Amino acid sequence: MKKLYDDSELVPVRPRRRGIYLLPNLFTTAALFAGFYAIVQAMNGHFERSAIAIFVAMIFDGLDGRIARLTHTQSAFGAEYDSLSDMVSFGVAPALVVYEWALKGLGKLGWVAAFIYCAAAALRLARFNTQMDVIDKRYFQGLPSPAAAALIAGLVWLMLDFEVRGGDVRLLAWLVTVFAGLTMISNIPFYSFKDLNFRKSVPFVALLVFLLVFVLLTSAPAKVLFTIFLIYALSGYALWFWRLRKSEHDSGEST
Repeated sequence: MKKLYDDSELVPVRPRRRGIYLLPNLFTTAALFAGFYAIVQAMNGHFERSAIAIFVAMIFDGLDGRIARLTHTQSAFGAEYDSLSDMVSFGVAPALVVYEWALKGLGKLGWVAAFIYCAAAALRLARFNTQMDVIDKRYFQGLPSPAAAALIAGLVWLMLDFEVRGGDVRLLAWLVTVFAGLTMISNIPFYSFKDLNFRKSVPFVALLVFLLVFVLLTSAPAKVLFTIFLIYALSGYALWFWRLRKSEHDSGEST
């Protein structure tokens, strides 16, 4: 019989959970459905619905893990299911949406760009799963797949908000798609916000900034969301450049 206690320190050893928990996996399923819905709507030519569905998938994807931790229902099944859901919602769905919206008219260049993004999302998720226990929790290695998907969905939604057709901005869509894909599999560091503690008190200015962003988000969601995720996608390169300059400066001082 397997011991549940360590004889030397009498510390209880928790067996690895292999069960299937309903509540967190319901949110994962909702994220998966939102990604599937985005694909279906893109095939029907409703690209604004597709873009919104990808952002909805981001919300559910952010909730499932937190709910699992709060209810102590983490499991190996949930982790694998979440990765497969992310591949559909943030890998396949954005690639097909941007292809149907703008890249389709570029022929081979169009589907190659969409495939680069889709393959990069798969590689990004696989690398994240294998390096989860060895990387710095404060930073992501490469652009997270939800942020990359939000960048593409935000571009589609923003152009539709300005009544710009995808065929008129094919080059821009191609560049953003390839940029998002290559950035996902890069070693560029991106701040993860995992060390923020929302239980602690915050300055009054921070509350005002949050309220301002909320008001802008409700009044012009397409513009605000695309701006936020574009800044985040560029912030990694700014952080990488700052670290590079800092290391060069430190090595120069030591010399």
